[in-house]
Amino acid sequence: MSAERPAPIPASGRGEPPPLVSAQGLKRHFDISKPLLHRLVEGGGKQYLRAVDGVDFDIRPGETFALVGESGCGKSTVARLAVGLYPLSGGRLIFDGEDISDLARRSGHGAIAIRRRFQMIFQDPFASLNPLWRVGAIIAEPLRYFRVDLNGGSAERRVGELLEQVGLSAQDAAKYPHEFSGGQRQRISIARALANNPEFMVCDEPTSALDVSVQAQILNLMRDLQDQYGLTYLFISHDMAVVKHMADRIGVMYLGRLVESAPKQVLFETPRHPYTQMLLEAIPALDKHNRRRSGVKGEVPNPLNPPSGCTFHPRCPFANDRCKREVPALRPTGDGGEASCFGVEEGRIGPNAYRDLLTDEADLSGR
Repeated sequence: MSAERPAPIPASGRGEPPPLVSAQGLKRHFDISKPLLHRLVEGGGKQYLRAVDGVDFDIRPGETFALVGESGCGKSTVARLAVGLYPLSGGRLIFDGEDISDLARRSGHGAIAIRRRFQMIFQDPFASLNPLWRVGAIIAEPLRYFRVDLNGGSAERRVGELLEQVGLSAQDAAKYPHEFSGGQRQRISIARALANNPEFMVCDEPTSALDVSVQAQILNLMRDLQDQYGLTYLFISHDMAVVKHMADRIGVMYLGRLVESAPKQVLFETPRHPYTQMLLEAIPALDKHNRRRSGVKGEVPNPLNPPSGCTFHPRCPFANDRCKREVPALRPTGDGGEASCFGVEEGRIGPNAYRDLLTDEADLSGR
């Protein structure tokens, strides 16, 4: 007899369902120290890379929560923590009311029962598909592992159904991955992820390796599948335009931490954190022809030696002495979102502060 499952996390007072996935202070620190002998000879202690350093978010059933930010901010590490590919260094991960913080170390039937409920779509569809296997064998692999009750004929029929669901042909099962285009290979990856009817899917930059026209097809396919099956997505991307198309709620990451989290409409219309404003101003758009557009300024600091206080302060045009000394916490912004910024907290930085700064700079340079 299986163990009794813990009571689910209670719903909020707003009548919303309880989260399907809840990350509470999620941390992942990588030990990158030199070998012990080197440390003994040269001196010095251990050194850790704080890839994820205290991330909180909730994802409700049927929702898409997106994480955005520049390369190296920790998005993909969060994705791997969510499916148990990396063990946690700290914090808790709750799935459907059950604490799965130790999932990376679990084995046996309990781990299998949890893992069959979620799947992951990787960034590079060619690297994530075994080039020596036929497509049918690739898609059937989760079925062999999680559904041993299926015989060969049932599994083959299921593979054909999955291929047709993602816009391919059942006859494609006999082909190898190299015989397909990038977009078709990603469709195969999606078919494999759908094999066990998962509830939760982690999508790690699923379209960044594809052409723009193909990106739209894959994103629309993922939206259709979500509507059809009620899937819940954790969607990882660095492309704000893609996130706007896919997400219900967005978290903005910088150097391993969330700096802002808000519903999609709130974040795009009234971004609070200067970093979020900077990312949005870098998006090409036809309505920006009459004002200066700026790329994301500055460089991401060395994560092995992050700045003191707010880690964004070396790149922030609104930073003051407090920003250099103290670490801001995520605080409600009053519109359903949260931001970790002293300027927002003190009322110094409004939703259009960075845009206004660009406009002033353009006016000065035009004189």
